[in-house]
Amino acid sequence: MIKRTIEISQQPAHLTVKLDQLVIQPHDEDTGRAASIPCEDLGVVLVDHPQTTYSHAALAQIVEHEAVLIVCGRDHLPAGILLPLSDHTQVVWRLHDQLSASKPLHKQLWRQIVQSKIRAQALNLTQDLPECGRLLAMVREVRSDDAGNMEAQAARLYWSSWLPPEIKFRRDPDGAPPNHMLNYGYAVVRAAIARALVAAGLLPVLGIHHCNRSNAFCLADDLLEPLRPIVDRRVRELFLMHGRQELNQATKAGLLEVLTQEVRTAEQTGPLLVALQRMVASLVRCYDGSATPPALIIPRVMEDGRSC
Repeated sequence: MIKRTIEISQQPAHLTVKLDQLVIQPHDEDTGRAASIPCEDLGVVLVDHPQTTYSHAALAQIVEHEAVLIVCGRDHLPAGILLPLSDHTQVVWRLHDQLSASKPLHKQLWRQIVQSKIRAQALNLTQDLPECGRLLAMVREVRSDDAGNMEAQAARLYWSSWLPPEIKFRRDPDGAPPNHMLNYGYAVVRAAIARALVAAGLLPVLGIHHCNRSNAFCLADDLLEPLRPIVDRRVRELFLMHGRQELNQATKAGLLEVLTQEVRTAEQTGPLLVALQRMVASLVRCYDGSATPPALIIPRVMEDGRSC
């Protein structure tokens, strides 16, 4: 079943539960009627209004139905997430396999991640641009654990051609628009990946390549890397085709559509939110040794005959 993404940003509301339905009640009943959504349909609940309030039952029901709650800060970017504790029947064995994963396996998986990311970046560019061909050539040069740091080299080439040259875009999380739109889109997908990892009985803190001791979502950040170009595509569309400059309600709603965008994983197609589960399942098979050779199934966009 396709899970729903709920955003609360237009007006303050109180979240509670009634008859296994999440009820969103506006604080001012004169400005709007209460809405209700079956808790079993929830995938992501994103709250971006500072006056939103919650009942304990609402928070408990959100996580009991394996949804993720994302809370935004003053800058309207996701600042924290509430995840369910996994009740997976094989959680102990999954954690054992994750903890026992060898360094050579991690290096091999990181190579696949970087290759997939660079390939998707290349196919985000206009096909006749020389940068597109150069990025595709870089894919073949990625070594185990990306020892040559091709990811960084590809990023410099990619971002210099991502938007028309007259815009003079520079990728900087604190930079000019549409940087803030990229930040928002990445954070939403990162939270959805963390949800899929926990549901599969894995620990998001134990990464493949990322290993910052202050980062509780290293593994989610690893799996986010090859999916960033999917967000990039949506941001560029909103910025260039729809003229979006501000991170307002309409822009955020457009970015949240990334989670329902149709992608391909192996021979299957479906929304990204479902594809994340397939990607994580392939990681589980790599950890437990049932995938030979170890291979991640990474979602990719299908557009105009070109697959990311």
